Amino acid sequence: MKVVILAGGRGSRLSEETHLKPKPMVEIGTEPILWHIMKMYSYYGFNDFVICCGYKGDMIKEYFTDYYMRASDITINLSNNSVKIHENVSEPWKVTLVDTGLNTNTAGRIMKVRKYLEDEPFMLTYGDGVSNVNIGEVLKFHKKHNRIATITAAKPAGRWGTIQISNSNGIVETFQEKNKTDEAWVNSGFAVFEQAIFDYLINEDEQLEREPYDRLVAARQIDAYKHAGFWHAMDTVNDRAILEEYWNKGSAPWKLWQ
Repeated sequence: MKVVILAGGRGSRLSEETHLKPKPMVEIGTEPILWHIMKMYSYYGFNDFVICCGYKGDMIKEYFTDYYMRASDITINLSNNSVKIHENVSEPWKVTLVDTGLNTNTAGRIMKVRKYLEDEPFMLTYGDGVSNVNIGEVLKFHKKHNRIATITAAKPAGRWGTIQISNSNGIVETFQEKNKTDEAWVNSGFAVFEQAIFDYLINEDEQLEREPYDRLVAARQIDAYKHAGFWHAMDTVNDRAILEEYWNKGSAPWKLWQ
């Protein structure tokens, strides 16, 4: 199953970093947060990625183009223009990088990569958040409930759009932007979509989290997997500092791989 990563936004609230690079390329430790997200999915066996590029997308393309050489020990012989690989570090990843436009909204970015999804269900997440959510369990939940969309819900101190979830069967009942309630469930991404999601993506200028999700709510075709564990989005310099501290102390909850 392919994993779509939304990595095209400007990240204006992290402008101290994003005036030089796209937000998914801002590092936690020595690697960009995008790498951390991909390692999370790879841990659960999902290694086929479609990355929706936009703002400074060339930097993301260059990162993966140079990944093999950058991560390996090499000797360069300038006299005969040869390169010897001594020890290589590689990932089992297939990465499709798509320019989805500089100012395209999230619904439009997904619509622009449809041709790479092979008419199959797919996963989707944002290029700026890490979690210890069990991706395999999210997929199992999605298949069991047999609806078009499943999103993952978390409960941090509220800054993000909130969702109300039925206690009986997990179906999403409302989706609201920026409710400040500390105890509210929020959309943390890590979604699974059937191809029928494209019936609800009808305008490239829309944000996925607004009109398309409202249509899914009205049709009772969106569920939420409740994740009680760690999730943190990197929206600000302070967010990055928090994630860096976790990483540098060797206690990053999202680091499930060895």
